[in-house]
Amino acid sequence: MRMDHVSYACEADGLLATTERIANALGVEAVKGGVHPRFGTRNMIIPLTDHHYLEVVEVLDHPASDKAPFGQAVRARSAAGGGWMGWCVEVQDLAPFEERLGREAVPGNRKFPDGRELVWKQIGILGLIADPQVPYMLKWEGDPTLHPSNAYPATVKVSKLTIAGSAERVTEWLGEPVEKPLEDVDVEWVAPKGTPGIMSVTFETADGPVTI
Repeated sequence: MRMDHVSYACEADGLLATTERIANALGVEAVKGGVHPRFGTRNMIIPLTDHHYLEVVEVLDHPASDKAPFGQAVRARSAAGGGWMGWCVEVQDLAPFEERLGREAVPGNRKFPDGRELVWKQIGILGLIADPQVPYMLKWEGDPTLHPSNAYPATVKVSKLTIAGSAERVTEWLGEPVEKPLEDVDVEWVAPKGTPGIMSVTFETADGPVTI
């Protein structure tokens, strides 16, 4: 179990403008991710060190986004002005989470222009919608070299998450101490004032720490 990525829902001016602001703040270039046909969303990617990445995601005017929890989560966060939507943990076995949550993981995919396909299964988006401090869980399948952190050699590192919530709640959700997936990332837990969830993410860049 390890942290895989953080997700940022685009702001009112859309995916490209939102991504450009974040990429400029970090002093890097973003790369086009692609469309998630099962979820009715699309994303842009900023690779990070340590097999992490940042995705900026936008909901599409597509029937899938009305049905898929991930599309619903992105739409709701963007409608509220955009910002950090959540974080994701990579696991090797989704079965314990399927048993505990009482439902099956759902498949996800997106295709590269050259025809290669990134595939995975995920579960926990409904939990994130209800309580945005908790992560959702993902298992990558297929070619491991297609992991979004490999889009180009990364120079930016995620160093800290500030989360409105409690370590105890997230530990209960994961079924393991939250420190395990976040062993290489500092976390500051703050008391929620309103909705819980990620308040900010700090990155180590060539020009020093940047907090978004």
